[in-house]
Amino acid sequence: MIYRSVIGLEIHVQLQTKTKMFCPCSAEVFDKPPNTSVCPVCTGQPGVLPVINEEAVKLAVLTALALNCRINRFSRFDRKNYFYPDLPKGYQITQYFYPLAEVGFLSIEDDNGEEKRIGIRRVHLEEDAGKLSHEKDRSLVDFNRCGVPLIEIVTDPDIGSPAEARRFMEKLRAIVRHIGASSGDMEKGALRCDANISVEEVETGRRSNRVEVKNINSFRFVEKALEFEFERIVEALKNGENVDQETRGWDMKSRITIPMRSKEEEADYRYFPEPDLPPLILNEELVESLRHSLPELPEERAQRFVETFDISPKEAKILALRKPVADFFEETVKLYRDPKKVTNWILSELLREMKEEDAEAIPLKPSQLAELLTLIDEGVISTRIAKELLPEIASKGASAKKLVEERGLSQVGDEDLIRSLLKRAMDENPDVVEKYRSGKTKAMGFFVGYVMKETKGKANPAVVNRIAKELLNQDS
Repeated sequence: MIYRSVIGLEIHVQLQTKTKMFCPCSAEVFDKPPNTSVCPVCTGQPGVLPVINEEAVKLAVLTALALNCRINRFSRFDRKNYFYPDLPKGYQITQYFYPLAEVGFLSIEDDNGEEKRIGIRRVHLEEDAGKLSHEKDRSLVDFNRCGVPLIEIVTDPDIGSPAEARRFMEKLRAIVRHIGASSGDMEKGALRCDANISVEEVETGRRSNRVEVKNINSFRFVEKALEFEFERIVEALKNGENVDQETRGWDMKSRITIPMRSKEEEADYRYFPEPDLPPLILNEELVESLRHSLPELPEERAQRFVETFDISPKEAKILALRKPVADFFEETVKLYRDPKKVTNWILSELLREMKEEDAEAIPLKPSQLAELLTLIDEGVISTRIAKELLPEIASKGASAKKLVEERGLSQVGDEDLIRSLLKRAMDENPDVVEKYRSGKTKAMGFFVGYVMKETKGKANPAVVNRIAKELLNQDS
């Protein structure tokens, strides 16, 4: 029997606003001392009234537009009722019956490299809950995060594999970062994903119950958690076992999912309209103004890179996926006008110096990379020396030119010295000379290596190769 994944994602994106969704408390709460960014509104004290954050609404609309959604001119807030220690009001203010936006899509590459549209069912505004931390004999609650503005993006079950889920998440984060809606930092909780997966028997169409996987905090773990669940559900189907409809948590240490609770149904939350907030009415002028203010999106930027800088579509997509990398590329090309060489260095060397999924941490300035590449072109240093210097330039912010001068790393371009070293090598190794002259031209590498060793790697490779060829071809 052949099985396939049926995956839908529920993604919470923290909006980059100064204040919370319904009160004036600071929304910048990461690493703040516990319970220091709270007020009677976000902790649910009696008699308080929420007020809608206008900036959060605008960022939510921008995101929905970037996801090709239909913006609903009328939307409304509702109460989602459930009891949990990190939810002081006993309910969360969200949008259930009338969401902000619906019926959008985001195109990704499927596992065959073909374009595939993933449907966006809805985009709605809501507030975040607090945060629990557990110790041996007690649990502690920090209400700082209560009321931080979120949008929830719910996809259709169009995702066909764990790898597609990862690509969707990567592209979504690139979009929210490009438009300035969110930092998208998964380590800080600014982008969180709950994944719903069921498995279908391709031949019969029989489908397992849906399982929700929570606590996934990186793109890699989104893929790994779904891979694990797919194998677990397939094994159960093969053995004729029932797959429980439940919520499971991803354990990063053991790399498995573990049962948390049975999956709630919508009726369990007893949704009803939020009585303390009026409907959210968006006029046409505001929506169109936001539509026209949308910046260049990653896909559009990648296409421009191909057309303007004559780099490959694959390279352009990698550069454009992370806004800081794309910005760095464009700034560097202004200083060093060889886009292909800049692209090669960013993709092969610079990204290695960055954390796997931390797109904010560009480790050096465009002027530093431009200076390093110029030193190679001028023959001052070799490419090998430049690659060795890059980590230090990145970690210390040092000048490539200054490091070369301080350490005497300039290439040896003295042709007389190189010629004399090559002649000595040829005199000492006549058998290798004969091998070259008999047609085994790769033997020239022996003499080039000899000179590089004698000069401690400082000889200019182009000069060494030219003179070695000239000497070896004499009298041949």
